[in-house]
Amino acid sequence: MAKLGRELAAKGVNVISLSLGETDFFTPDFVKDAAKKAIDENYSYYSPVAGYPDLRKAIAGKLKRENNLDYNFDQIVVSTGAKQALTNVILCLVNPGDEVIIPTPYWVSYSELVKLGEGESVFIDTTLESDFKITPEELEAAITPKTKLFMFSSPNNPTGTVYTREELAGLVKVFEKYPDIYILSDEIYEHINFIGKHTSIAEFDSIKDRVIIINGLSKAYAMTGWRLGFSASSKEIADACDKLQSQVTSGTCSVTQRAGVAAYSGSLESVEEMQKVFLHRRDLVYNLLKEIPGLKVNLPGGAFYFFPEVSSFFGKKTEDGEVISNADELALYLLNKGHVAVVSGDAFGDPNSIRISYAASEEKLKEAAARIKKALADLK
Repeated sequence: MAKLGRELAAKGVNVISLSLGETDFFTPDFVKDAAKKAIDENYSYYSPVAGYPDLRKAIAGKLKRENNLDYNFDQIVVSTGAKQALTNVILCLVNPGDEVIIPTPYWVSYSELVKLGEGESVFIDTTLESDFKITPEELEAAITPKTKLFMFSSPNNPTGTVYTREELAGLVKVFEKYPDIYILSDEIYEHINFIGKHTSIAEFDSIKDRVIIINGLSKAYAMTGWRLGFSASSKEIADACDKLQSQVTSGTCSVTQRAGVAAYSGSLESVEEMQKVFLHRRDLVYNLLKEIPGLKVNLPGGAFYFFPEVSSFFGKKTEDGEVISNADELALYLLNKGHVAVVSGDAFGDPNSIRISYAASEEKLKEAAARIKKALADLK
């Protein structure tokens, strides 16, 4: 959708893109200064596969300071983005025929990475009415003797759902019964959280050794293009990820790593300011979307997405007489008719919804909502 939006914009059409999962903020100056200094100091050589030791120590310090989690630096593996960190873990853990439980909706790459590991994805479907959360009973019902891994994100992409400590505790009680199941917790949106302090499922001592945390710089520090993510896990899993990564990419960009030391050792002031802006935008967009007839929307607890249910528009016709049959066609209609780029929920495991990113200016968000409202009203 981002590509189609750019193609339409290249023809002179005023397209508002609400399709990409990246903030519209800039990397903090103190982080950029650290990168400039690294260039001047000739950090231009191969770095250790798992990352510079001082970066891994800074990440361990962040986990202790912000999450009250104890990790040695040798339990941290730095990768070229959180996606590589996810890939490392899945390829190291999942064997052919292993089952990986994934609540839906989920980030598009989860199921594809399981395929790369020759595993089988087992989906637990959620609904807008349940705030896109699973229950302990649903989790236990999905577990079989083949279950190897449970994979989820909180805050969630694409729904913005955030699990509370109490909700995670309910899931933990289930995992305590099944000591052979690993838990992969994608926490990349940790700092875009509107319900209070972030809770990591790794904070529960009874299962901590089986939890693998994935995080990175992309969202909190507006560093999507810098490509730095990490995993925090048991030493055994970290060693396996290190070994795998050494044959794929080796160490990530040396200059980015020096910037990462600054980010994970520095102030959270810029992160907290960004969070305030996103909270304001969330409330603004929520009120705008609620005014659109036929659109079902909930109030997300984090990230910067809405995931409205749009099935009421299926079967309706455009002015040209074309029938809207699914979310893919509705997303294309909104692009071509309303000139707003959103993403079909089908890619996220929910064919009845669309994802709307509010990582855009307030002015653009208001205009986009007005365009969506008009385009949907024109369907008959």
